[in-house]
Amino acid sequence: MDNQPITDQQSKVFSNQIPSSSIQSLEVISGAPPAEFGEKTSLVIKVTTRSGQGVTTPHGTITSSYGSFGIVNGAFDLAYGGQKWGNFIAVDGLNTGRFLDPPEFSVIHAKGNLEDVFDRIDYQVSNKDTIHLNLGFTRSWFQNPNSYDNLNVGLTGGPNNTLVGPTDQRSKIQTYNIAPTWTRLINPTLVFTLGGFVRHDAYNYYPSENPFADLGPLQSESVTQNRSLTNAGALTYISYVKGIHNVKAGISYQQTFLTENDHFGIVNPTLNSPCLDALGNPVPGFTNQTQCTGTLLPNPNTPDNPNAVAPYFFPVLVPFDLTRAGTSYLFHGHTDVKLLSLYVQDSITYHNWAFNVGIRGDIYDAISGYNLAQPRLGASYARIMETPFNENLVIASTGCSDPVISAIATGSQGYPCLTTPLKPSWRNEFHVGFQQAFSKYLVVDAEYLWKYTHYAYDFSIFGNTPIFFPVEWHNSKIPGYAIRASVPEFHGFTAMVVMSSVAARFFQPQVSGIGVTPAGQGGTGVFRIDHDEKFNQTTHLQYQPWKNLPWIGFNWRYDSGLVAGAVPFGDGVNPFVDVSGLTPDQQFQAGLFCGSFHATPTQGIPGGQCLATKYGSTLIGIPAPGTQNDDHNPARIVPRNLFDVAVGDDNLFRGDRFRWSARFTVINLANKVALYNFLSTFSGTHYVTPRTLTGEIGFHF
Repeated sequence: MDNQPITDQQSKVFSNQIPSSSIQSLEVISGAPPAEFGEKTSLVIKVTTRSGQGVTTPHGTITSSYGSFGIVNGAFDLAYGGQKWGNFIAVDGLNTGRFLDPPEFSVIHAKGNLEDVFDRIDYQVSNKDTIHLNLGFTRSWFQNPNSYDNLNVGLTGGPNNTLVGPTDQRSKIQTYNIAPTWTRLINPTLVFTLGGFVRHDAYNYYPSENPFADLGPLQSESVTQNRSLTNAGALTYISYVKGIHNVKAGISYQQTFLTENDHFGIVNPTLNSPCLDALGNPVPGFTNQTQCTGTLLPNPNTPDNPNAVAPYFFPVLVPFDLTRAGTSYLFHGHTDVKLLSLYVQDSITYHNWAFNVGIRGDIYDAISGYNLAQPRLGASYARIMETPFNENLVIASTGCSDPVISAIATGSQGYPCLTTPLKPSWRNEFHVGFQQAFSKYLVVDAEYLWKYTHYAYDFSIFGNTPIFFPVEWHNSKIPGYAIRASVPEFHGFTAMVVMSSVAARFFQPQVSGIGVTPAGQGGTGVFRIDHDEKFNQTTHLQYQPWKNLPWIGFNWRYDSGLVAGAVPFGDGVNPFVDVSGLTPDQQFQAGLFCGSFHATPTQGIPGGQCLATKYGSTLIGIPAPGTQNDDHNPARIVPRNLFDVAVGDDNLFRGDRFRWSARFTVINLANKVALYNFLSTFSGTHYVTPRTLTGEIGFHF
């Protein structure tokens, strides 16, 4: 953004974003990135923000909207300045009943709000010197969406065995950014730029007031998190343009300060039980094995027993078991991530030909370290060093060396915790593509890519929380293609279609991070993560017959279906499919049925068993019995079509200096019930947005 590198996660559960009204232009680099870009470069977006310099008459916009789920949005922006100075400011506010996509089509406990301010100040010191300063602050607060399971109807818990009430987990994120830049024109062909930046994210996660309300099918602990990320650095580069050459060379240093404070308290009375009944089931209410008398047997599944199987008993966890009068455990972690980057690149233009060459070097030093030289050739080849995700990096890299965190992970998952810290990966990336105009009415861009990454990253999620942490696998192979066709304006009509396919194949074993799957600890198989999709396309049509009439827009989105999470399937040997590992609500979320019986939030498939010949799902494509394969035939979300429509007028009263605008938008016009994903290790279960109606009015001056 205005030459400031931002490579950390920017989605709603990680950080906050700048107001969309502050963006002047976007440049998307989907091919092999030039040498000036590094770290995490699957897609590079160059954002240029709006400036008030030269806007001698104040210009601005005020908009307000209201929609389904109580969505209220207000925005204001203003640009004003002189020939040598300028200021642009944007202020946004959002309040909604559906801040995050919930695990149910119905919206339960999903309120949230967001407020952000962005200010850009420009000043031309002389004919050769210009400075500009970006300032930003954003705050968001949101509830973690509940499932029907989280309503905890009739559920009791705690020392007094009282009703616990619904789960009430919430998050707050505060972000600020300061980024000054000085640009000097040395001569007509040479420009020098010096910049600095400080970006800070403070993330707070709050558990339910009654910690026992946090117990659910995906979560056995009540969790509190307070973490911060401060990315500070400086960069400088020179640009030289002459003849057929456009050379850029630069150096940057950035240091990211990570601090993580996590409180864990066990709220599942059977998670860490020292006693088992005669059938081997854990029994609540005991704190050590000497209390296991009569028909109760001491739990032999302790860490020092090589034949141990789940459920485990860890004496180290007893002081932090809230069901056994314990208190929460605090994990405190801190590290500094240092990155020094140098690059030089040249864009050579000769007649109708363009060549890009360059090299980049990165020196990474954090919990682990790595250095790599990265040649770049055209838009077709790049070697890239991928740095680990910073979000929850400390606990993901060092948590398993902590005996309590290791025991919590092992007790919840039933397999050992990895102690190897995450380290940078490196990728060979190849692209080939073309752009072709067919007369003046159609432009087509097409690209094929192939990425091979050594030590590939993905995310895992802690229970039913928005706390994500990175994990690392041995390698990944990601081939895919993207095609874009657009129709420039033709008598008021414009059209665009974008289609793509991606295969995201990850290879075991898992090499670092808190564990995800038992087989991943030491297996050699191949699986596909939930970004893998055979085909998707988006078509946008817009028509405005005359400039003084309203316009109408139409979107059509088709998805063949992402790879789904752990849904039961038939093995081809047992005539029955066992669904007892899912709660009735999870079966309902997955759209499972057995013959004519369809699961509901309170009633699962009777007996937890179904004949494979009668078993299926309305929302997930489950492989036929005996054909499931994590690589070649995984379960996938069923294909879906979603339609959106909008109508608007950008100048209602035909004003000149002052204009009023209005628009009405319908998302998911057919109110299609469909899943984005089910029990994803990265994001859990999420449904598409139900039909959403929004009306907006704006004043422009």
